[in-house]
Amino acid sequence: MNFNIIKSYAKINIALNITGKLNLLHKIESIISFINLYDLIFIKKTNTSNNQISFYGKFSKNISQNNTIENLFKILEKKKLLKDVKFQIKIKKNIPSKAGLGGGSMNAANILTFLVKKKFIKIDKKKLQKICSLIGSDVILGINSKCTILKSNNDIKKFTSCPKFYILLVQPNFGCSTKKIYSGVKQLTKPKFNNPKKVMFSAGFLSRQVNALEKIAFLKYPELKRIKSYLENLKNPVFVRMTGSGSVIVAYYQSKRDSELAKVQFKRKFKNYWCNTSKTI
Repeated sequence: MNFNIIKSYAKINIALNITGKLNLLHKIESIISFINLYDLIFIKKTNTSNNQISFYGKFSKNISQNNTIENLFKILEKKKLLKDVKFQIKIKKNIPSKAGLGGGSMNAANILTFLVKKKFIKIDKKKLQKICSLIGSDVILGINSKCTILKSNNDIKKFTSCPKFYILLVQPNFGCSTKKIYSGVKQLTKPKFNNPKKVMFSAGFLSRQVNALEKIAFLKYPELKRIKSYLENLKNPVFVRMTGSGSVIVAYYQSKRDSELAKVQFKRKFKNYWCNTSKTI
């Protein structure tokens, strides 16, 4: 049997506010887009007694055995949703980890979508949401890779044909611990995105927004603030913002040429840092 090939797109939080506190997690709202940077998932049914899950590629190092894909299959088997079916899965990791790009969570979301679409599992929307939440709070966002607004009550609104940005993604030679960043949250804001509209993806609206986790991340990792300041002083960014809990900083542009020029300039200054141009999809 040939492998099925899935593109697992990275997500970016273009804007993010913290609106409340639950027992263990914070309540957030966010404007989210997916970008043309993706891991490649190769998956096929196998006759082996166990699932065979492996990772390769530039960002495959240090992925623990207790990863999102292993957890997904443990949950499905525990709930008896997968009966006597095993898979061979190989994932080429092009998305950096601990970056705020949701690489592992999006992998799990795309594999779950595949299993439902190919009728290996039968599940309703409510149970699908429950399984996603057991794997990770952002997994549900990857079930359909479209422009998304996450409301403070955890409802999700999807949009098509949103304005596109060319972007420059930059990561220093360290990642950010999501737990460590959220542990520094002291200030909450009133919800702003509870009436989602497509205009919220416009350059004018987004340039006035923030990522509320930036201040915390910049205090813990001053190098991130230095990177953002440098990118803001390059030519023509619409705005520059950290995605998620970091450590990737994203500069947003209206033209591909400007994003490519910014990459050249950045690489001259920060030779050892990862950077990549992409586009929202």
